[in-house]
Amino acid sequence: MTAEIITSLESIFSQNANAEYAVYMKKYMKDKFEYFGIPAKPRHELTKPFLKKDDLPPINNLGGLVKVLWDKPQREFQYFGVELVEKHIKQLNKNSLSLIEFMITNKSWWDTVDGIASRIVGDLFKTYPALIFPVTEKWMASDNMWLQRTAILFQLKYKSLTDTDLLFKYINELEGSKEFFINKAIGWALREYSKTNQDIVIKFVNSHNLADLSKREALKVINKRAQ
Repeated sequence: MTAEIITSLESIFSQNANAEYAVYMKKYMKDKFEYFGIPAKPRHELTKPFLKKDDLPPINNLGGLVKVLWDKPQREFQYFGVELVEKHIKQLNKNSLSLIEFMITNKSWWDTVDGIASRIVGDLFKTYPALIFPVTEKWMASDNMWLQRTAILFQLKYKSLTDTDLLFKYINELEGSKEFFINKAIGWALREYSKTNQDIVIKFVNSHNLADLSKREALKVINKRAQ
């Protein structure tokens, strides 16, 4: 089944490739990946038949298929891999963490990591809350910026369910970071939570020595409301 899916995807992506747009997409992603040049909306239409509930590959084939997708040079394959894992979200469990970590730490960039963090990891941790602390502690202790970013961003959609103690703890641990993607994530997480409780975000920002980028991002919604 893996070979059939890959062959079909290669055929569909190749038939709908746009060389001119591929150049633009590659440049936008800092020349890190090759592209067929298929924008998100038409790509979703092309891959929709592969993501129908009754046609999904069995969960025990998921890891192998995702790793083949990750080995392909064109970025559209990795985008499909993220969507495929998301479609299996109700079947994921603690044993799925090794696959999720593989996806985060290989061919890492914000375009895949952020969706994995907010949708896949976020949903998995809602189902298995006992995993949150030990797993994110391990990620924070790693030297991997993308695992750390995931630990900051997995609660993006939690709203009133956000564990602010945990979020603030990890932000404090990363205070002083010079990494753009860490400071951006800190600001993004605070900005999203400000939609639920702006007072606690204002208090946190004012009492911590955050990077300027983090502060700007954190206060965007609050400042807009005040205008």
